[in-house]
Amino acid sequence: MKNNFALLLSLFFAFISCSFNSDNANKTEKESSFTNALSLKLIASNLEGPIGMAVPNDGSKRLFVIEQEGKIRIIFNGQLLPVPFLDVSSKLDHLNNTYSEKGLLGLAFHPQYKTVGKFYIYYSAPTSTKGMDNKSVIAEYTVSSNKDIANTAGKIILEIEEPESNHNGGQLAFGPDGYLYIGVGDGGGAGDKHGTIGNGQNLNTLLGKILRIDVDVPKGYSVPNENPFVNRNAKPEIYAYGLRNPWRFSFDKKTNRIFCGDVGQNDWEEVNVIEKGKNYGWRIMEGKHCYEPSQNCNTAGLTLPIDEYDHTTGISVIGGYVYNGTNKEMQGKYIFGDWKGKIFMLLKSAAENKWERRIFTIKNLKGELYINSFGEDENGELYVLGQESLGPKKAGKIFMIQFE
Repeated sequence: MKNNFALLLSLFFAFISCSFNSDNANKTEKESSFTNALSLKLIASNLEGPIGMAVPNDGSKRLFVIEQEGKIRIIFNGQLLPVPFLDVSSKLDHLNNTYSEKGLLGLAFHPQYKTVGKFYIYYSAPTSTKGMDNKSVIAEYTVSSNKDIANTAGKIILEIEEPESNHNGGQLAFGPDGYLYIGVGDGGGAGDKHGTIGNGQNLNTLLGKILRIDVDVPKGYSVPNENPFVNRNAKPEIYAYGLRNPWRFSFDKKTNRIFCGDVGQNDWEEVNVIEKGKNYGWRIMEGKHCYEPSQNCNTAGLTLPIDEYDHTTGISVIGGYVYNGTNKEMQGKYIFGDWKGKIFMLLKSAAENKWERRIFTIKNLKGELYINSFGEDENGELYVLGQESLGPKKAGKIFMIQFE
């Protein structure tokens, strides 16, 4: 984590875990560019590993950015405030100098943040459990009397033991129902080999799932009675399962649908619409294709992705947002990307009743762009978090998407 913090080299490249076929790297992009290009307006720079963004919806117009090494930074009126909103770097498990998928990974503000001052973070902490690499922690914090500084004492509400260092997920988001949704990876390693059926298919572990909990209780959390696996032989926190490494999900503000990018293993990246109780297939399926067994797999009861692409197009999907900003042409389109600097949109074809993916041309992009995450502000405008070059510390940047 010191001077050679090379998250920028392989933070998300590692999300594909293994087996990216280098022979695919030189193949021609299959998709034609969308006729409407976009530009990226630089909002802030000199950030260290920016991998997430959230806003409190308190009318302040502040952008809160997650730095993987443990800090939450505030951007206000185009300026990066010098003092972090919160610094939990001392609580984190060791982050490898070469790359790490651990760290401070998620942030969500309580729906009534303006009055209750509560927010929630997801981070990787050391564990004392034998055979485990680290543990994912979801903790509650509060803002201090200074609106730009949080109180340093937090309250842990949930811990999840992680057998490997990768596939930690980390997304937090409050749904329109007021519950906290949590994206958790399959526990890491390649091919979800933990247990006889893999963690993604195992309903007795929280790994490889989208969880839903109620944090508006005096202590810890409670499980909503409407959760699909309550009073069954399963973890009642589970909302949906069969996921490998859900790297960013979000709610469409108009339809309330949950869109989720799930990072693939060897060949396929996918986007899912997450619904209560559904099984999204991993490790039986990778995208719409058999994974284990490699052929003639049983797809009964599985929900397949609304979109997939292979590694001739990209190598690690980055989930985004349905656009609900001021550009009327783009409203209702799901905007997402790939770590290798590509930005896509999905739109529903009414005639064929299927989703169509198109790729944008980024007009003002010079050189490489490595996309770590997307963000959304109070007005529904979207942002790209990443870097234009690999290697140097403090190379992270945030851009506002401007559709043309």
